[in-house]
Amino acid sequence: MPQFFDTHAHLDFDEFRSDLPAVLDRARAVGVDRFVSIGTDLAASRRALAIAETHQGVFAVAGWHPGHAEEAPPDIRAELRALASHERIVAIGECGLDFYRLPSRMGQGTVDDDARIRERQADLFVQQLEVASELGLNVVIHTRDSFPETVELFRPYASRVRAVFHCFVGTPAEMEVVLGIGSLVSYTGIVTFKNGNAVRETLAATPMDGLMLETDCPFLAPVPHRGRRCEPAFIADIASTVAGLKHCSPEELGTATCATARSFFKRIF
Repeated sequence: MPQFFDTHAHLDFDEFRSDLPAVLDRARAVGVDRFVSIGTDLAASRRALAIAETHQGVFAVAGWHPGHAEEAPPDIRAELRALASHERIVAIGECGLDFYRLPSRMGQGTVDDDARIRERQADLFVQQLEVASELGLNVVIHTRDSFPETVELFRPYASRVRAVFHCFVGTPAEMEVVLGIGSLVSYTGIVTFKNGNAVRETLAATPMDGLMLETDCPFLAPVPHRGRRCEPAFIADIASTVAGLKHCSPEELGTATCATARSFFKRIF
């Protein structure tokens, strides 16, 4: 059976509160035996770490999502630094920029409100890049409608920190930019979607050693599970599509992506 990792899951979310052990067992039954649970703020990061401490094969990422930037205290570095020193914290994130729901776009504010939020997101992102650089950890990046700005802020750290641009839906040219600064992209169940042709084109162009696989569960359930809660076992369905696009066997894909994940998340064992 091929081995796979789910490199981006939100196992602390309420959707998994009642049956997480069974969720993990279903994933292991199809060859998924390492799980990276991602923090979206410091409280969520602590929950992810608690899950990692109590469940075999689970590791955590600590950070603050840009979509919640307005809820963050002015400076999270000391608290994040202390949390991320734990051996089962394997990266910082998810962090980055998200301009998709800026107030003026949602009819809930002005361009001045947009500018304030963009500035807050940028400050929070840089704080997390600083901590990652200090601790020798890599970062999990969230970027939505903000790719050039995200790269611009990350680039000064690229010689010290690697990034994975998670749930990647960019163009082949954007993928080349990411790989050109020494970082990675990660693909979700979107590659299986009926309207996922653009993502499949980018995936096909991505070198095998430049990508990882993730579910982003409980979101983005792949075909044939659309409309259901996504869970780590669905990596097997994502991998089937990816292997077809990469013209390789599932075993070859699993070997390559697991090796990439072990190299990127240096504390995974």
